[in-house]
Order: sequence, then C-alpha cells, then structure tokens
Amino acid sequence: MPRIGVTPIHEATALRSLVMSVDFRELEEGLTRLESIDAARVVNQGDKITEIHIIAASDKPSKQVARDVQSLAMARYGLPIDHRVISVVKISPQHLDLTSSARAALRAVSESPNGTRTTLEVTLRHDDRDHTGTATGPTVASARLRLIGEATIDAIERTFETMPPIALDSIAVTSVGTRDVVVAVLVTVGQRGSEDLNVGSSIAAGATDEAAVKAVLNALNRRLAALTE
Repeated sequence: MPRIGVTPIHEATALRSLVMSVDFRELEEGLTRLESIDAARVVNQGDKITEIHIIAASDKPSKQVARDVQSLAMARYGLPIDHRVISVVKISPQHLDLTSSARAALRAVSESPNGTRTTLEVTLRHDDRDHTGTATGPTVASARLRLIGEATIDAIERTFETMPPIALDSIAVTSVGTRDVVVAVLVTVGQRGSEDLNVGSSIAAGATDEAAVKAVLNALNRRLAALTE
C-alpha cells in the first residue's frame, strides 16, 4: 500500500532518480573493498543493473557474499539489488597467490631534483630483475603524482616489452570515508582499436608516493597477469 500523500508514480520516479545517481564504477570499487570480495563487475543497461559478477575467496559461502553485496549497495547507496542478478565465483587462496606473485612488485620510488625540474624514478621487480622508469617535470607539489604515475608506466613498459601503449589520463588523492585513497585512470587500446579506461586505487596510509605506484599497477593488473601467462 502506498504511503499517504505519495502516489505510486511518484515513488517510481524517485526510485529511478536514485538509481540514476549511482556511479556503477564507484559501486564496483566499493564492492572490491569488502573483505569477502576480490573482484567485481557490474553490468547495466541504462540505469538498471542486469548482472553483478563477483570473484570471492573460497572461505565464505556464496549466499553470504551475495548478502554482503546487497548490504553494501543498500547501506551506502540506498540501492536495492535482487539476489538473482548476483553471480559469485569462488577461487582458492592458493590460486590468488600465484596470480599476484606473477605481477610486477614495487621496489623503490626515488627523486633527483635539479633546480626547477625534478626526475622521479620508479623501480619495479619482476622475475628477479629490477626495471626502472623515469619521468621529468617541474618541481611543484601539484605535478608530483602525475610524474610518479608516468614513471610507473615507463617502468611497466620496460618490464613488459609486449605491453600495448599506455597513457595516464588522471591521478589524484581522494577521500573515501576517513581514508585517503589514490585513484589512477589509465587509457589503453582495446582489441578492436577502441579506447579502454582502466581504473586502479590504493589506500595512501601516509605513503602517497607508493600508493600512486600501486594504483597504476592495480589499474593494469589484469593486463599484466595476461602477459605473464
């Protein structure tokens, strides 16, 4: 029964406005921060969620993972989700460990200032070898994150010679709840020549330089894992 003074039409309009205001990529990011979820993909048609695909560790029942998805969507976005659109795939922790170990790992971030210009160096380790990328720009605080992001991309391209061209679209520190998070957006070329946007993030925890590198790596994790297979 509709509430007094609110017609069903008005209720439906309000619900559509609420759903349209939700950034589905932001919902994906929120889901991957749940302890029970390793990866998430939200499929939508316009303002309607048609599928949610979840990769989770094997130590939690699929029904509980699905309830976690519903709870986060409702609590954070006021968004009701039908459990029937949620698909959960569970992967053993051993498999996840093997995947992560095949990726490049951060070794160091260093800086070589020279007057009004500075060079940021990012060193990655892969297969017991170090690869260093560099980026040079003005010695100003506002350019530092971008230089680190570009140096990380240079290091990745030196590490994986078959890596398709990468461009840094944007990188910034944002607040998520009470935490500072570095978010990086990278542009790569898709299989059919289309523009692919890759988004990665890492909690700063007082180490913004390292978080910037990890955000770029996080954005490219799937591509890097494919290159090492």
